[in-house]
Amino acid sequence: MAKNSNDVIKQIEKHYASLSPSGQTIAQYLQRNPIAVVTQSTSHIAEQTNTSKATVSRFFRQLGFESHQEAKNTLLTLREQGVPVSPSTTAVLQHEQELNNISQTFDNIDIATLTAIAEKLANAQQITLIGFRNAYPLALHFRQQLKQIRTSVRLLPQPGQTLGEDLVDLGEDDVVVLFGFRRRTRQFKHVLNTLSHCQTILITDPTGQVYRDNVKHLLVCHLGNHLSSQVDNYTPFDSYAAPMSLVSTLCNFTYSALGSSASERVEAITSLYGDLDELEPSERK
Repeated sequence: MAKNSNDVIKQIEKHYASLSPSGQTIAQYLQRNPIAVVTQSTSHIAEQTNTSKATVSRFFRQLGFESHQEAKNTLLTLREQGVPVSPSTTAVLQHEQELNNISQTFDNIDIATLTAIAEKLANAQQITLIGFRNAYPLALHFRQQLKQIRTSVRLLPQPGQTLGEDLVDLGEDDVVVLFGFRRRTRQFKHVLNTLSHCQTILITDPTGQVYRDNVKHLLVCHLGNHLSSQVDNYTPFDSYAAPMSLVSTLCNFTYSALGSSASERVEAITSLYGDLDELEPSERK
């Protein structure tokens, strides 16, 4: 029996990996639209997720609720206590969806988690960033940002290279940030298993919650929807605004965790920009 007023979303996070594919579709829908638990009927949730009323009812029981109604009462109690629960619309414009992706991402990540990850990024002897396909540019940007404030940040995979020789030396104290968004490569699971002993941070979309027990920290980013999902299909392409914003936030937190060493490195790099004449004068300031 779920008792805590936050259990609707927290129970989804807890049970996500054990849900059926249909259950995971419902979970993702409610994570994006938590107010739907209150405002929508079981049949409407089923319609929005291309499932059935029986599947939706079974989904809430798997979360620990006796029924959809009990889950609804949980959120109604939350609202009665004065906690803001903002509704979200299923007919948003594309630019509004971008904002929703970012807000939904950060609404589900607490400051303590970001702080703990920033401490790891600040104190690690070496940071390894890994990204495949669309995640590679994100990992590359993360490296460029971190390199401005600390040493020993590397990006994998290197163009045209295999991973074995780079992963073999990683130990339990090594910090690895792995990006893994939907339509992941077949290699992804094998890489994740290889990193099981490391201080691994996984940045993923809601479908990546199945790997929660395989990593030290898991950060979920909302990307919008793709054409094949048939659920709240606002845009044809996934958006990476939320993970890019998350990378920026982690870099800022890490900068603070590093203290004066970060600012001293920034100043040294800025000086080198001038010596090497790499940037226009106005861009060096």
